Formats: sequence, structure tokens, C-alpha cells
Amino acid sequence: MLNKAAKPLVKLVDRYLPDPYIFVLLLTLVVLIAAVVAEHKTPLEVINYWGDGFWTLLSFSMQMLLVLVAGFMLASSPPIKKLLDAIAGFAKSAPQAIILVTLVSLAASWINWGFGLVVGALFAKALARKVKVDYRLLVASAYSGFVVWHGGLAGSIPLTIATAGHFSEAQIGIIPTSETIFASFNLLLVAILFVVMPLVNRFMLPEDKDSIYVDPSALDDKGSDPAASALEFTPANVSECQLESRPADKLENSRLLGWSVGGAGLVYLGYYFWVQGGSLNLNLVNFLFLFLAILLHQTPRSLLTSLNEAIKGGAGIVIQFPFYAGIMAVMVQSGLAQSISEGFVAIASAESLPFWSFISAGIVNIFVPSGGGQWAVQAPIMLPAAEALGADVARVAMAVAWGDAWTNLIQPFWALPVLAIAGLKARDIMGFCLMQLMITGVIISIALSWF
Repeated sequence: MLNKAAKPLVKLVDRYLPDPYIFVLLLTLVVLIAAVVAEHKTPLEVINYWGDGFWTLLSFSMQMLLVLVAGFMLASSPPIKKLLDAIAGFAKSAPQAIILVTLVSLAASWINWGFGLVVGALFAKALARKVKVDYRLLVASAYSGFVVWHGGLAGSIPLTIATAGHFSEAQIGIIPTSETIFASFNLLLVAILFVVMPLVNRFMLPEDKDSIYVDPSALDDKGSDPAASALEFTPANVSECQLESRPADKLENSRLLGWSVGGAGLVYLGYYFWVQGGSLNLNLVNFLFLFLAILLHQTPRSLLTSLNEAIKGGAGIVIQFPFYAGIMAVMVQSGLAQSISEGFVAIASAESLPFWSFISAGIVNIFVPSGGGQWAVQAPIMLPAAEALGADVARVAMAVAWGDAWTNLIQPFWALPVLAIAGLKARDIMGFCLMQLMITGVIISIALSWF
């Protein structure tokens, strides 16, 4: 059974995988040294690449922080908590909980990766309040749905090459999503993962003696109790009557204010989607989460109380993302990412190029955890190779996309929002994620090569 196969992986990761901050520090040193040794750059050149790129992900870092914060605030609102609890009520046992959270996460991630990360983690918490289940596997199952994002509606690579004016248009033209996202091989692959992933996660369920459970009361969101927090900021010499009569406090407890601003945000979204025909992206997901949270919390005080609780989980994002930006800069500027890709291309044929593109993209993704950034690095190598070998360009592009999504399963960079919401550390889930990585790697490789 998979639970026995996963057991040594879980123990190995628990013993040796450091905190994600330590991981990114070690990864930084590895990349700096590799750029000097493999690309024959001087140490000063490499340090300059690293320093110049250190702050290039500030905008994206803020987006990811808002994914966490806005998602938390939305989930801590009374209506959403009731909805998640109601859906969680369909699971009556640990196996059912694992299967249900995997399916919900897969569906949400196929729609949009940011949406999938938050919904999966929040739903895992809701299930853990209802069902006695290994909490580590439950959260790992929620995260596992992320593997389909680049084959879904928000996949950055297929959407890029389907957009007029993309940087490779002169070489490959515009490739419609009918040949990538909605191609038969991609849809079949997604469908297979929707069947296999819930079963893989279910059969990794540890025996009771090896399981780690969580006290449901520990998962209660303190931010959902605005009254308790309000008293923390009340001076000792101010009575409840005086507190309620102050204009500032009336504004903080004004439902009209919350409803008006929240409603205005939803009106904008309606206009954007139905009148302008806009598409879903990370900014729109954050906008939707934020204004739904404003509306559903009703009062500004309730929302701010939830915010105070949510922001505590964002420390990892704030400190680690700049280091990944520096790593990406070194990988690109030194030529290290290109060398990795070229090494795989050199041994490929027309039939095997999608497979080697997938493998190389998976390796590069460990160091360049950004779908768009990775395509910018690999497209100049993969596209000429596809043309020279007579390979299917659309399939090669999707192979890079799937490689990027595949190794996200073991990339702490993307797990940070999920871990922050769930209250776990990377080593708690990565043993299970390693098993998911191996099984999905085989499935995706076969699909790209034979379907």
C-alpha cells in the first residue's frame, strides 16, 4: 500500500528538510557556486546578478501576500465558514475527507492557481474540524491539486503564446488554446489526474498509530470574533456606553459602510467580466476575495480583526520571495538555466523532445519558480529545437508548462500560503508530496509522449 511506501519518505523529510527559509539560503549558495563553476563567471559578476535581481519580485510578493490575507479574511467571515463547514459535512470518514479535499483543490486550481491555493487550505481546515484525519496528509492533499494549474484556465505559458504580440510570435505565431489547454492530450491528462490524485492521497493515509491529528478547537480563526479584539484597544476608563457613542466607533461598526464599499467592488467585477469581457488573473482573484470579505464581514472592525490574525502567517512570504528573485536572476543572467535546458535538448528527438522539455522544466522550476519567468528562459532553447527536430511546438510548450507545475509539489516557494493558512511547516507535508511527485511524474511523462 502507498501508506507504507510513503512512511519512510515522511520520516526522511521530517528529519532532514529544514525550514523553507533555511532551504532558500542553501539554494542561494548552491546557485551562486554553480554559476561560478559551470558558467565560468567571476564571483563578483554572480553577486551582482544576485543583488540586482533581489527586489524584482516585489510586486508579485505583494500579490502572494494578498492571496493569503484576503483569502483568510474571506474564510473567517461567518457566511463562508458556514459554507465550508456545510460542504465538509459530506465527508464522514478520513478517506472521504482526503478524496473530497483533493477534488475541490484540483477543480479550484484548474480555474486559477491563486484561487486553488487558498480554497484548498481553507477547506482542509474546515474538514479537520469535522473529521478525525491525519492533518499533515489532509493539507498535503489540498496542496496536491496545484499540480494541474498550468494545464488549466490560468496557465501562463499557453495563455502567453495565445496572445498577440508575445515575444515568440515571429517564430511560432499565435497558438490558440484549442491546441494547448483544450487539446485532447491535455484534457485527457487533466482528467486522469482528477481520478488518480484523490486515490493516491487516499491510499497514503497512515495507520492510526502513525497519524497525527489536530485539536479542532486549535483551528478556530480568532479573527472571526471581532468583539473580543475590540476590547483589547479600549482604554480602561472608557465605559461600554461611551465606546458605543463615539463617532469613530460608530464608523468602525457601520454595516452600511462595509456593504457600500463591498458592493462597489462587486459592481466593478460584474462590469469587468460581463461588459468588458475580462479574464481571470491573480489581481482579479485578490480583488474578488478582498471585496467579498469586506461585504461578508459587514463591519470594518470585524474585517480588521480578521486582518490582524491573517497577517501573522505572511512572514515567510515577505522574507523569502526576495531570495528567490535573486536566485532567478543568477540562473538567467549567468546562463545556468539555459545550459540545463540545452543539455536535455541535445539528447532529444522529435518524439522525445516533449518528455525532455518536461524534465528540464521540472529541474529549472526548482530554481526559477515562476511559470512566466521560466518560459522566458526556456522558450529560446525549446522552440528552435522543436522546429529543427520537427516536433509539435504546442505540445513542447505544454511540456514546459507541466514541468513547471510538476515540481511545485516539492517547491516550498508555492507552499508558503497553504502552510501559513494551515499552520504547518514544510516538513510536515513534503514527505507525502514526494510520493505525489513520483507518481504524477510518470503519468505526465506518458501523457506527453504517447497521448
